[in-house]
Amino acid sequence: MSVSTAASAQSVCAPLPVLGRDVTVPLVTGGEVTYAALDYAASAPALQRVWDDVAAYAPYYGSVHRGAGYLSQLSTDLFENARRTVAEFLDCRADDQVIFTRSTTDSLNLLARAIPADCQVFVFETEHHASLLPWQDARVTYLNAPRTPQQAVETLERALADRDPYGPALVCVTGASNVTGELWPVRELAAAAHAHGARIVLDAAQLAPHHPVSIQDLDVDWVAFSGHKLYAPFGSGVLAGRADWLVAAEPYLAGGGASRKVTRREDGGVAVQWHETAARHEAGSPNVIGAYSIASACKALTEAGFDTLVAREQHLITKVREGLAEVPEVRILSLFGDDAPRVGVISFVVDGWNSSHFAAALSAEYGIGVRDGLFCAHPLVRTLLGSDPQTQGECGAPEAAPGEKSLNAIRVSFGAGTPDEHVERFVIAVRELVTDGAKWQYRTEDGRCVPAV
Repeated sequence: MSVSTAASAQSVCAPLPVLGRDVTVPLVTGGEVTYAALDYAASAPALQRVWDDVAAYAPYYGSVHRGAGYLSQLSTDLFENARRTVAEFLDCRADDQVIFTRSTTDSLNLLARAIPADCQVFVFETEHHASLLPWQDARVTYLNAPRTPQQAVETLERALADRDPYGPALVCVTGASNVTGELWPVRELAAAAHAHGARIVLDAAQLAPHHPVSIQDLDVDWVAFSGHKLYAPFGSGVLAGRADWLVAAEPYLAGGGASRKVTRREDGGVAVQWHETAARHEAGSPNVIGAYSIASACKALTEAGFDTLVAREQHLITKVREGLAEVPEVRILSLFGDDAPRVGVISFVVDGWNSSHFAAALSAEYGIGVRDGLFCAHPLVRTLLGSDPQTQGECGAPEAAPGEKSLNAIRVSFGAGTPDEHVERFVIAVRELVTDGAKWQYRTEDGRCVPAV
């Protein structure tokens, strides 16, 4: 290690404590090793702080909003305080709504149900399926993958200027790619959208855990993100932003909590007055613990300081990218090039290796958990691999056997809880697998590559 690298390593903060940091797993070659969780882009481990906060609250859990008992009142205050904490975390405008959902996917499907009937939606083919697919009932224009941030802005501007008829429009864009980790020019895309009379929703699932997200600074109309990528478990998510389309839309779910008043009509039916607050789209008993865990994670990340967290993550990104660059057989996937700013998400392919086989060997022989496949971003990965857009593929592993070529890639991802040792072990493992090959035999079972017994 050079003097400058050593100084850089000492200048960054220690990883935040997360659950599972001491879990050991068996190796197929014998013995055990501490598990290296390098699949943060799928689900990040829960922060210890979040788990402790939830455990302290759990005995006091009660149903919210209409209960007269002490625990219900306490839980209601906690739930609504969580909403305010998220609003502060996202730097919401005074009249924005914060709606608790199940995930980013749920949030964007909710918004898709709320857009005006004649709304035209613009979305790049590079999006995760959570933001690519919910607009099936709208008029959708799918934009080709740009190769520079400026090209992304220019592509959007042309599409918006050419739309016919000129009516309501919505742009959906990611903040950070779940495949390449590259940051998108959100502020510039928002300016382009608004200049052409369109609104914009930001998929911040991969951005919010790594960088501060300000609705006001980015000037976006809505933000969606998931708790399970923000170091908060329990199946929770957020949609935050402008209230008008949400209030004008029929509730996402019909039921208790969304309804303010229900009466019988003279014709025998029922008449419903729906809430005009966030409750309009939160029918049923809400996931109080999930909302509280998101709020806890928001506080923990804010208190740790994003400047410090970003510096540490960039330190890890440099370790991984420099390590992979030393292996000629490895090709890192990128839209915007090596110098593009990015979060801790890196996808790559290895010459001569089936991606599922490589990922299985990392797990079985080194105790390293990564992801292989198309990462629920099929058009983007196919574009990056230079394949036919119509080629079949799955979100998970291919049917190809070890050694056979597959239309898939390998993704390593990390964040605030990742120790240096995990990424160092990963880089060493890649080098050894490419140089020496796998130490074990593997076979395909139910579409996945697994160690042969």
